[in-house]
Amino acid sequence: MSARRMTLLPLVGALYFMVSGGPYGLEELAHKVGFAAGMVVLVATPIVWSLPTALMVGELAAALPEEGGYYAWVRRALGPFWGYQEAWLSLAASVFDMGIYPTLFVLYLGRLSPALGASPLAIGVLVVAAGAAYNLAGARAVGAGSALMTALLLGPFAVLAALAFFVHAPAVVAPVARVQEAPDLAGGVLIAMWNYMGWDNASTVAGEVERPQRTYPRAVLLALALIALAYVVPFAAMRAAGVDPSGWDTGAWVDVARTFGGAPLGVAVVVGGMVSAFGMFNALCMSYSRLPAVLAEDGYLPRVFTRRLADGAPWVAVLACSAIWTLSLGLSFERLVSLDILLYGTSLVLELVALVVLRVREPDLPRPFRVPGGTAGAVLVCVGPVLLLVLALVKNLHEEIAGMNALVFGVGIMLLGPVAYLVSRRRAGVAR
Repeated sequence: MSARRMTLLPLVGALYFMVSGGPYGLEELAHKVGFAAGMVVLVATPIVWSLPTALMVGELAAALPEEGGYYAWVRRALGPFWGYQEAWLSLAASVFDMGIYPTLFVLYLGRLSPALGASPLAIGVLVVAAGAAYNLAGARAVGAGSALMTALLLGPFAVLAALAFFVHAPAVVAPVARVQEAPDLAGGVLIAMWNYMGWDNASTVAGEVERPQRTYPRAVLLALALIALAYVVPFAAMRAAGVDPSGWDTGAWVDVARTFGGAPLGVAVVVGGMVSAFGMFNALCMSYSRLPAVLAEDGYLPRVFTRRLADGAPWVAVLACSAIWTLSLGLSFERLVSLDILLYGTSLVLELVALVVLRVREPDLPRPFRVPGGTAGAVLVCVGPVLLLVLALVKNLHEEIAGMNALVFGVGIMLLGPVAYLVSRRRAGVAR
């Protein structure tokens, strides 16, 4: 079994794609606040948002290295009802989240071949099928592939940054201009939160990680440093080269790569976008698919979801989740930050509460890695993430989804969780 488990570097690779996927997606941050302020946001946000979450994940994943991760933590601290709600929020969010990665893959593919980009649904189905097939090879294969894809993804940005810092030709690069619109700092912080979100996702495969008590804390901190550098360095390079961010939108990295490195570098960044989209889908498929398996083991879903291949992959859960995500490809969902942060943020609050409750109720629980500062330190790490979640809620209070207020829509999804729990408990025939 040990030979099939993820070691440190594969886990870092998996975490990278569960959280980041590279600088793609930061174009809107540059547009909203510019590169200089954007660098400040990209440095400050992980201190307030990611580092506390990473410390929480490091402690709980090391203390309770069980498959299901955050579901197991909340269940142990707060009971089966809240554990189920934790799993419900994550799986519900995945329906709205996972359909977008094949769509992003097709968008970048269309820049290489407009003919292929003209068949988004067919290509999207192929991407989902490829991700499912990759996941059937087991967690170790997904982790190793993620580490390789991380290198492929970051390579073109390393070249772009080097050219911008040292070899750029100022005559072909527009000078820094004042952003015509008023800088939207709060909106920029929300974008940064989105791009630093998901540190707990790798916890669901704890049973498939080599020496998780030691590997998880190290992997989380290494991935945090790598992601922060991968965000800040390209922004610093654009600032140093005098690139004007006021007109940036999705795909701006491709255009600026062509300016500095010609067509070959532009193509490399486009391919990196495809790698990013597939890598995120692939890694998150591994994370989400473990939840139906552990829910089935606890009696909430049919036992068929517990079936595994020799490499440990829960193949029924992988295929069932992939089928649902394939159906979502036909829906016109946009990647709405407010909905994702609402669902993810609620589940994160449950995890932070679990951290504090376990410190109080089980002070003698072996903790190979601990959030420093005792119980007060555990409480303190909750403050920053919760404050940013409140900011996100206020900022997007009036956003709409399909003609409905985003907050109402998200709360409606959350309220279905207790209903699903009662139905699942009745089906299992057990009193919980």
